[in-house]
Parts: sequence; C-alpha cells; structure tokens
Amino acid sequence: MNVISQARDWLASDPDEQTQYELRVLLERAGQMDPLAIAELHDCFNGTLQFGTAGLRGKLGPGPNRMNLVVVARAAAGLARYLNNQGTHQQDQSVVIGYDARHNSKLFAQVTAQILSGVGIHPLLFAQTVPTPVLAFAIRHLGANAGVMVTASHNPPQDNGYKVYLGNGAQIIPPADTHIAQYILEATEEGPVRDLRHGDTWTILDHSTEQAYLDHTAQLVDKKISSGTELKTVYTAMHGVGGELFMELAKKAGFPEPIKVVQQFEPDPAFPTVAFPNPEEPGAIDLSIETAVAHSADLVIANDPDADRCAVAIPTNEDKSSWRMLHGDEVGALLASWIAQQSPHASGVMAQSIVSSTVLKAIAEVAGFDYQQTLTGFKWIGPIPNLIFGYEEALGYCVDPQFVKDKDGLSAALKVMELAAHLKTQGQTLQSELDRIALQVGVYASDQVSVRVSDLSVIPEIMQRLRATPPTQIAEAEVTEFVDLAIGTSTLPPTDGLLFNLEGGGRVIVRPSGTEPKVKVYLQSVVNVDGTNHTALSQARKQAADNLHSMAVTAATWLN
Repeated sequence: MNVISQARDWLASDPDEQTQYELRVLLERAGQMDPLAIAELHDCFNGTLQFGTAGLRGKLGPGPNRMNLVVVARAAAGLARYLNNQGTHQQDQSVVIGYDARHNSKLFAQVTAQILSGVGIHPLLFAQTVPTPVLAFAIRHLGANAGVMVTASHNPPQDNGYKVYLGNGAQIIPPADTHIAQYILEATEEGPVRDLRHGDTWTILDHSTEQAYLDHTAQLVDKKISSGTELKTVYTAMHGVGGELFMELAKKAGFPEPIKVVQQFEPDPAFPTVAFPNPEEPGAIDLSIETAVAHSADLVIANDPDADRCAVAIPTNEDKSSWRMLHGDEVGALLASWIAQQSPHASGVMAQSIVSSTVLKAIAEVAGFDYQQTLTGFKWIGPIPNLIFGYEEALGYCVDPQFVKDKDGLSAALKVMELAAHLKTQGQTLQSELDRIALQVGVYASDQVSVRVSDLSVIPEIMQRLRATPPTQIAEAEVTEFVDLAIGTSTLPPTDGLLFNLEGGGRVIVRPSGTEPKVKVYLQSVVNVDGTNHTALSQARKQAADNLHSMAVTAATWLN
C-alpha cells in the first residue's frame, strides 16, 4: 500500500502525459493484483536513481527510480544550484546541452534548458542530435561553465541517461558529483517539479559548432597518408548519431569514402538489428563483417550509438573472407604506438584505466613518455595534465586531449584509419603492426568475463564473498598480491574492486560495472617472446591464450 500511495502522489505531480499514462496502467493492473505490475511499481518507487560520477542512467518510466521528466528536471535544478553556489558567483554562466536519438532525449534536453534558464543560467542547446564527443568539444570551444549530454550511450533501447561535464570539458569527478547530488536532493525535498522555476530563453546553436569540430578533428590526420592509398573502410553507426559526422570527417581528412552498413546507419532508438547496441556484444558487428567480406575491405570501424567508443575489426586471411574484432587493448596499443611514432620528441603522459592492459606502460617506456594509471572511467583520464593519449579497454580512446577531454570514437576512428593507410603503403596490416609491438614488448593478452544480473543485490554478494575468502591461486598461478581497491592505494583513490596480481605478470581485476547491471572480471596474461621470429611469437601467443582460458574458467565459477 505504501508503494500505491507513492505512485498516486507521483501521478498527481507528474507533468508528463506519457509517464502519467504508464503509471495509471500500472496502478490499474496492480489494483487487479497483477504480480508483474506490483513488482514493477516496487522497482519504480523503492529507491532513486543515484547521481554519481557517470551522472544518471536507467530505464525509462515513471517514479524516482526511472529516467523521466521529473527526475531530469530535478537533476537540472541540482546542477543549476551547484553552478550558482560556486565561490566565484560568476555572471552570465552558460551550459551547453546536447542529446542523442534515444526515446525522450530531446525532451530531457529541452527541460534542462528550461530549468537552467529559470535561474539565470544561459543554456546553449544543440538544434539537433549530436555525438557525445561533439558536446565535450563544444564546452571548451564555446567557453561554457558546464555541459549536459542526454544519452545512455550503448545501453539497451529502454534506457536513457544524463551525463554532466564541467567547464574544463571533462566529466565530473568528486567532490563535484557529491555536491550536485546534494543539491538534487534538496530540489526533490522541496516539492513537485512544477514548483521549479522554468525559463524560456536560451540559444539554439547553429551548425557552426559541429563545423568547428569537423574542421579541427580532420586536421589530426596527415593527408599525405590518407589520400595516398585506396583504403577500404566499412563503417557502422550502430543506429546511433555518429554516421553523418563520421562520413564528413573521413571526407575532410582525405580518405576514400567509407562503405556504410546501410541497415545500421540512420539513428533509430529501437536498435532493431542488434540485441544490445554495443560493439562489444556478440553479434553486434555481424552486419559489418558481412559488408566487409562482400567488399573485400581492409578494416571495419564501428561506433556505439553516441559515438564516443570505437571498435575495429580486421581480416584474418589474405582473401579477406574471415574477420575478427580487435580487443580494446589491441586498439589501444596500436594507437599509442602510432602516436609515439608521430611524436619524435617524447613529451607528455600516456594514461589508462586500471582494468586496461599494461601494454601501454611498456609502449610508453620504450618511447620515453610518462605513464599514469587511473580508476575506471574517462572522468579520471580526461583531466590529466599534459595528457597525450588515454584509453580504456571498453573501446574508449582519447587521441586529442587538448580539445576533447573524453573518449571520442570519431577522432579515434580517423587515427586508426590513418595508421591502416600508412601500413598499407608499406605492404603491412594492422595485424602485422600488432606483431611488431608484441615482438618489441612481449605478448600482453587480455580478456573479460562478466555476468549480467536482474537482481542488483547479487553484485555486492559476489564482491563480499571474494573479499572474505580471496583465492591464493588462480589457474595454477600463485597470487603474489591481493589488493582491496575499496581501501585505496598510494596512487588510486578508493573504488569498489579487487586486484589479484599473479606470478609471471598475470593479473585479475573484479569490479561492478559503472553503467550496466554487471560484474566484470578483467584478465591479463603476459608472456615474453623468446626470440625475434614469428614462430616464437606464435608460441608466446598460444601460451598466453591458454593462460587466459584457464583464468576465465576460474573466474566464471566466482560469478555463479
């Protein structure tokens, strides 16, 4: 009955006709003792979406535990109070607002503009959908005090999200997230969302901001390389908002026109051709591979729906009839090595999240760059001073940190294409470049095991079980060090995760996902190459693969 009462109170103050209707239907079914409706009501109203360093993200629907107009308006009010209560009390503060093509994204962006305008902050609202990296670029380009991107990135179709950036162009980190969360709570406690002041004055951005992003980003590529070979690239936008910009970027940078995966090119919030709109998920790039085989292409580039991630697939035989998707760590190694080759006077920091392969450390040391490791999430990588390249294994790469302090799947795609074009003129491939790197620094093989849960209480149970009785051996390798990352280390602040260092350089990290209902286990095996030929390399790779398989089998038992 408490949930029914909460739902009726919400219904009385909800200004959105769509969620009003959904809630009335749920209440009617619950009144008829429909167990599914009762369970859904409990899930909608028992708890609230928590605002953290990833902002908000969750399923669309009514109630405080869903993404809806009320929750978004309160988040905007909290952000506005945070900005207006900063010590500087700046006049003429502005916030750039972008949105993707998901259900309700434009509505949530417009409501944000209304709330900010109502308290004297100047909203700069994109006129149409934009990729997340364009929003991140726009903050610094326009000199704004903050940015909001309405997107759920690669989450399922029923989700949406709300990502907040501050004036440095990077995602929020503590203590800003805590302060904003407190202001959101205050706005929530003060009453219905209708009581919030709504303004009607904001600037609709024309296309000059996207054009500035295109003009700048295209210059990251050497046109002598891009136009010097007939590189055949297959591209998919994964039903997201990156397609048109990517095609224009490729043209501006001098590449031959990429081959579209037509079925996935136009934005579609239903994501009809994929189970999950995430290039990492099985089957997500099957249409891309089919297109690549049909055209005998050189590589496949896939963006996720908001185009902040970049996946790459390459052929595995000479007739290009067989393909594989590169692991995020492999793309990270390729980009780091290429950036190092293009920077003869080594200066700057190469950085990565803790769950990414430490091959970056080896590459940075060989090239003479500084190296830094961070917690998971680009919110920690983007603000690093003097950053020259940053990445995380979940397909996130920052190749232009002075202008986009976040992962950018569009600029990363251009740099991968530039490297592939350069290698093609030398009679080489991305695979042969991976071989060269491995012969130089050793084989760093990585993999991931994860479990998606429907009951979120399962996640802390798994973590607590491993904390209470940590293994002393994993896949016949002794655990040389166990680190509870929740306590923090000398270089990393506390986070919910467990680190097991293994003899021989192997490593296992267990952590809850920050954006999905998953527990993830990250595996790494390091094997030195005993020799300088491909036979030695093949043997080292086989040993590393065997190690990973054994580690994955062990990790899978932890998640059951």
